[in-house]
Amino acid sequence: MSTALSTSQLSSSDRAECWHEAVSRTFIPLDVNLLEKEPSPGMIVSNQLGVLGVSRVQAGPQMVTRSKRLIARDGQRFLILSLQGRGTAIKEQDGRESVIKPREFSISDSSRLFRKKLQSEFCFTSFHFPREELHVRDEDLRALTATAFSSDTGSAALVATYFERMAREAAGFDAAVGRQFAATGLDLLALLIDERRGRFTSQAPELAAATLVRVKDHIMRNLSDPDLSPSTIAAAHFMSVRYLHKLFELEGATVGGWIRMQRLERCRRDLLRPAAVSVGVAAVARRWGFVSPSHFSRVFRAAYGMTPREWQVHGLPGERHTNERL
Repeated sequence: MSTALSTSQLSSSDRAECWHEAVSRTFIPLDVNLLEKEPSPGMIVSNQLGVLGVSRVQAGPQMVTRSKRLIARDGQRFLILSLQGRGTAIKEQDGRESVIKPREFSISDSSRLFRKKLQSEFCFTSFHFPREELHVRDEDLRALTATAFSSDTGSAALVATYFERMAREAAGFDAAVGRQFAATGLDLLALLIDERRGRFTSQAPELAAATLVRVKDHIMRNLSDPDLSPSTIAAAHFMSVRYLHKLFELEGATVGGWIRMQRLERCRRDLLRPAAVSVGVAAVARRWGFVSPSHFSRVFRAAYGMTPREWQVHGLPGERHTNERL
C-alpha cells in the first residue's frame, strides 16, 4: 500500500517545517534547507518492499545535509540509492563531489557526513535500507559513495532498470513478492559494487547463484508456455537479457539450451506413459512448449539418438516400468 504526503495544500510559510519533518521521517534525520523564498509544493509517495523503502520525491530547490550532530543522535546506519528522474543533484561524501544527472544513480551512507544539493525543481526515486542488508565490504562501499552510475550501459544499466521497474510496480506487490524483489535488487547492487571494485567476493557468486535459482524456478513453472523466451524471462525478473545470459554462463549453459533440455526430458518421460499412445507424439510435444512436430523430432533425435516414435516403442530397459508407475 502506498502512502503519500503533499505540501501543496499548505501555505508557503508552513511548507518548510512540514517538508523537513516529512523528509526526515521518510528517510533518516536530515537537515533540510529550502533554497526558495516561497517554497514550491513537495510530494513524497512511499512503498515498503521487505527491507527496502521505496520513495518517489518531487519538490523545489533545496539542500539536505547529514551532519555529525544527527549521526551522533540517532546512530542509525542506512544506505540510500537515489535514481535521478528530473533535475540535477550535486552529491558530496567521503571526499568526493559528483553531479548526478537524470537517469543516473548514486549511493549515500547515513553513518558518515553527506550533502545533496538540488538547485532546480527535481524528481528522484530513492531506495533506502539497513546497511547490513547489502553484502559488500565497507572499503568498497566507501570508495563508491557520491559516485554517478550511468544507466546507459553495462551492469549499472541493469541495476538502474531493475530498480526503476521495481519502483513502478511496487504498489501492486504483495508482501512476499515485495520481499523477493527487494532481495534480488540488493543482490544485483552488490554484484555491481564488486565489479566496479575489480573483485568478486566469496559471497558474490553465491548471490548470482541465488538469482539463477529463482530464474530456473520461473522457467520450470512456465515450461509449457511456447512463448517462453529469454526476453520474457528477463522482463519477469526486471533484468536485462544480457544479464540473464551471463547467469547461465556461470554454469556453462545457455538459456535456450537449458529450456530445451528441460522440455525434452519431460517429453521423454511422458512418451513412455500408456496415455501417450492414444494422444500421440505431437500432443506430448505441445504439452511441453514445442510448437513444431518436425522441430521436436529433430532436437529429440539429436539429444537421444533416436526419434520420439522409436523411443516410444523401444525406450530403455527399466524406463518404461518406472514411468508407468509415475
